[in-house]
Amino acid sequence: MTATKDSGPETGRARQRTPGIAPGVEGLRRVVGLRRVVGLRRVVGLRRVVGLRRAAGSPAALAALLGAGAFAVYMVYSSLQWTSFAIRSWDLGIFTQLAQDYAHFQAPIVSIKGQGFNLLGDHFHPILVLLGPVYRLFPSAFTLLVVQNLLFAVSVAVVARLALKRLGRVPGSCLGFAYALSWGLQSAVDAQFHEIAFAVPLLALSLCALLEEKWRQAWIWAALLVFVKEDMGLTVLVLGLVMAHRGRRPAGLWLAAWGVAWFVLSTRLILPAFNHGSAWAYQGQLDIDGFLRDPASLFQKDKVATVLLLAAVTAGLALFSPLVLLVLPTLAWRFLGELPFYWGQEWQYSAVLMPMVFCAAIDALSRRRVLHSARLRLLSGVAMALLAVALGGHFAFGRFANPAQGFPTAGNAAARSALAAVPAGVTVETDISLMSYLVDRDQVYWIGNRNPAPDYVLLDVSGHPGDADDSTALQAESRFPGSRYVTVHADGHFQVARRVAG
Repeated sequence: MTATKDSGPETGRARQRTPGIAPGVEGLRRVVGLRRVVGLRRVVGLRRVVGLRRAAGSPAALAALLGAGAFAVYMVYSSLQWTSFAIRSWDLGIFTQLAQDYAHFQAPIVSIKGQGFNLLGDHFHPILVLLGPVYRLFPSAFTLLVVQNLLFAVSVAVVARLALKRLGRVPGSCLGFAYALSWGLQSAVDAQFHEIAFAVPLLALSLCALLEEKWRQAWIWAALLVFVKEDMGLTVLVLGLVMAHRGRRPAGLWLAAWGVAWFVLSTRLILPAFNHGSAWAYQGQLDIDGFLRDPASLFQKDKVATVLLLAAVTAGLALFSPLVLLVLPTLAWRFLGELPFYWGQEWQYSAVLMPMVFCAAIDALSRRRVLHSARLRLLSGVAMALLAVALGGHFAFGRFANPAQGFPTAGNAAARSALAAVPAGVTVETDISLMSYLVDRDQVYWIGNRNPAPDYVLLDVSGHPGDADDSTALQAESRFPGSRYVTVHADGHFQVARRVAG
């Protein structure tokens, strides 16, 4: 047998050698090649680690972290409110009934506002149809608080991302922190769910896209605002004019026209068509004649305080950007309104102003030459963060300093006992005290309306310590002649009366 036909190990390895290369040299090349491969893998691995670290420190990642932190804080506050039975108004119950109807593809007939009341005749908020699928999955009034907190947190991430890109890591983070804790958002979280929850992220998305000159995105996000509430059409008008001023004249003017058109359609046609009075329900609250007779009424204490706090929340920087003009429509209808709670800083009315003034501050710091310096950006960001902390103690989140006092639980057992006295699937007339806890399982009416005789009446009597145990039953019989009620639960906090045959 010849050597070429040898199938042994030595011959097999010899066939793989490169012709003309000595075995020792070939081994050296293999070692060098192996080291190159190992070195290349190390370089690739190092680059991956560096890439991950850079991604973790990117504006998007830091902004998401700020948004997640804000959501956590908002949820802690809402949870403490909910577990301490702290209900701010009837609005949470109203919007829960709306979500129930949308979840079952029905018109939003809200009995809390009155027998057969269609909420489409109250405010123009078709965007709230999005609550239907969410409520179908999680049927609780608390779900609406989660939705609102999530929407606010999204706006935090959006504003913080632009601030980080334009201003840098430290000043951008400070501005995002200040926005998350701004008094307007605090008050809205405290006031519980309202339709403006959708306006806040839409404004943030639109204004940030505008500042980044992403005109199509800015236009689309702004256009959706008209479906949140009727007055948002006027805000869209101003936003369109700002866009036109920035060089996108046709698109901006079309956006302005879109806003005006929907404001007119909603207030003159759509709302009157669904309203029992065939009119825009809130038109009479604008006291324009009173303002013309007394222009000094614009300088009432609460109105001045709101304007000053609006400027202070961005350390006055918002005043250096034309975006600050966006606050005018909202302030106009609030200050011309005859209801004092429109003028101040409580409730949800200032939440929509927060993305406006903070985006205006970002614009001022990144565009104005006199403000465009690294040191000033840092000082401004830190100042806004400190102001947010200082002001926060005077608004809703100041309750965190003393949770036992801010979220008292002394009446929790009484509230649970009262709720246990009312079965599911009945009609209940009540005040706002436990309304949001009944609305998921019962047909709820507010005691201030003319309602049909309910199966049960539940009232908070803690403010009337001298009332007899049957006072709620007697009041119900006087309001609903021909119906007889008996007391089924009574303590120093709540009374529950049940209708009986008789």
